[in-house]
Amino acid sequence: MKLKQSVLEGAFISSGARALRVLCVLSMIFCVLCMALSVMGRQTFDLVTESGSYEDAIYAEKDHEPAMRGLTVSMSDQVHVRAGDPQHIQWTIQVGLSLMYALDIVPFFIACWFLYQVFSNIIQKKIFVEENASCLFYYGVLQCGVSVLAPFLKIFISFVVNQVSADSIYVSTGSGLLSGLIPGIAFIIASYIIHYGIYLQDEVDHTL
Repeated sequence: MKLKQSVLEGAFISSGARALRVLCVLSMIFCVLCMALSVMGRQTFDLVTESGSYEDAIYAEKDHEPAMRGLTVSMSDQVHVRAGDPQHIQWTIQVGLSLMYALDIVPFFIACWFLYQVFSNIIQKKIFVEENASCLFYYGVLQCGVSVLAPFLKIFISFVVNQVSADSIYVSTGSGLLSGLIPGIAFIIASYIIHYGIYLQDEVDHTL
């Protein structure tokens, strides 16, 4: 019981919120760096050509040996590219790869921003406030939306790229649907609980 009370003390919660807010900032910086690497052509994919197959190849280098790659990023989904020449992959493939990667990293950046706002309010001892409820709701909706829509958008991007490019790109996606959908629903429920708590508090204040 004493341990529980100490954990729930304002000072401990404030310190934890500060640490988590810093983590959100670092995560957003990491997102920007990862997106920059993807745009620079340093996103890995499995390459299939007439001369052979290459695992974790990247657009930025013609030599697809693992020792030559350096710093790279990758998607959680499996991406396969079929090209006629391993040293001259078409730029449309790179555009498609970056767009698909953006569907993962941009929502994560926005989600970190929502959580940053929540932790900032907690530091100021503003816990049961409408802004926190809204941020948690938007976070949940974002997670659910990305989990459901992102796989279809990635397939659409690969379809469009394959129509305008001599090379082809294929993506195996949808495996992380539940891992994003369930937490998103949980955050929506949490936002409703906070919103309802605010409503009850307002009712009590008006009664008094």
